[in-house]
Amino acid sequence: MKSFYITTTIPYVNSDPHIGHALEFVQADVVARYLRLGGFDVFYNTGTDEHGLNIYTAAKERGKDTKSYADEKSARFAELLKMLNIQYDNFIRTTDEHHKMAAQEFWNRCLATGDIYKKEYKIKYCMGCEMEKTESELVNGRCPLHPNKEIHTIEEENFFFRFSKYQKPLLDLYEQHPDLVLPESRMNEIKKFVQRGLDDFSISRLAKKMPWGIPVPGEQDHVMYVWFDALVNYISAVGWPNDMEKFNKWWPVVQVAGKDNLRQQSAIWQAMLMSAQLPPSRQIIIHGFLTNQGVKMSKTLGNVVDPFDIISRYGTDAVRYYLIRQVTPFEDSDFSEESFKFAYNASLANGLGNLVSRILKMSSDYFGSEPVGFSQEEWECWGEYRERLESFQFDRAANVIWSVIADLDAHIQNEQPFRVAKDNMDKAKEILRYLVGGLNQVALMLRPIMPVTAETILEHIAANKMPEQPLFMRKD
Repeated sequence: MKSFYITTTIPYVNSDPHIGHALEFVQADVVARYLRLGGFDVFYNTGTDEHGLNIYTAAKERGKDTKSYADEKSARFAELLKMLNIQYDNFIRTTDEHHKMAAQEFWNRCLATGDIYKKEYKIKYCMGCEMEKTESELVNGRCPLHPNKEIHTIEEENFFFRFSKYQKPLLDLYEQHPDLVLPESRMNEIKKFVQRGLDDFSISRLAKKMPWGIPVPGEQDHVMYVWFDALVNYISAVGWPNDMEKFNKWWPVVQVAGKDNLRQQSAIWQAMLMSAQLPPSRQIIIHGFLTNQGVKMSKTLGNVVDPFDIISRYGTDAVRYYLIRQVTPFEDSDFSEESFKFAYNASLANGLGNLVSRILKMSSDYFGSEPVGFSQEEWECWGEYRERLESFQFDRAANVIWSVIADLDAHIQNEQPFRVAKDNMDKAKEILRYLVGGLNQVALMLRPIMPVTAETILEHIAANKMPEQPLFMRKD
């Protein structure tokens, strides 16, 4: 059995989950479910990133112990995964003892390679990104991703990672693995970033100023910079460094990440892996942002959509449907309740749900307890469906399904089995066998995307029974 390891980025727990987190969780889950159905042994990793200044500050502002605060926020992300019906295999927390040990061992490996050194430095620093910024990255003196946060100047002695050493090795990696980063536009973007030259970056903080982090081995005055610590989760999640049998089974990994993570995932992390003498990631899938009326959704900007509220009112599979079909996988997409409701009514209530009711009503009326006997052979559309899913074009894969739904609707209108049945029941049954077979194809293709809906349809087809209530109730 082939092994496949996929991971999301691990969300930062300085505030509650938003719909952008749901997008990444669902995209990775669709890949994992699709491959499991195809016979792969899949390991799906997700979790929470829990160290750093933002979390330390947020806990202090609320008068809470930092670990207790992180526990509360981490639990909210775990709750969202459950509500989204995410079939994950591992939920890692960077406060886990195994992860702390792995991060310290990773530090020691990079130190042994000669890639960690100490120096005095002065930088401009964005609290929102928890990353240093060059003057050219700022717009009107502020980070474009967090324009409502002031840029801080930090001046102290820290440990640095010798990132500058990895310009050529990274460019060679991109040349050897041209599909390492998808889409191609993001690969071109990271190439240009590396070609411009790389600066060494700080990977520690003084513990007396910010104690909430993993201690630097042998240097109790320093804790690891949150990005250095968090990225190691991808390998600590699969047993590194003490369970190499498990690590070797799963590594390398396919990473799903937002476009604001491009530099960290595609350059910084890959250089760190080289330093620790570990193989690179298998592939890095970069998705766009969800926007709200064209403005990036952000915890900092306060314009996020609450996924718990949307799920509770519309249902898990409806949210999964929207995030897969109505969101462009690699580019920014707008998310509003108005657009969500329109898509829900048009494609789910009036589309899929209505089709299921019409076909199964006629089938149960015409066949009764008699087996329907439809063909189980795959339709031609499966080739395009698989091609789209395997290239992470989630929306186009879903479009294949909805094209079949449209074709079945048209077949009903053209053949009118409800009229044919009055004079020729045998012919009406023949039409229904085709329609039920098509509905079965739809349900099978829906399994990775809308798993509960798919199984409900398959169960009703097997029982030749119309659902007692519509699968999706129209929302006015």
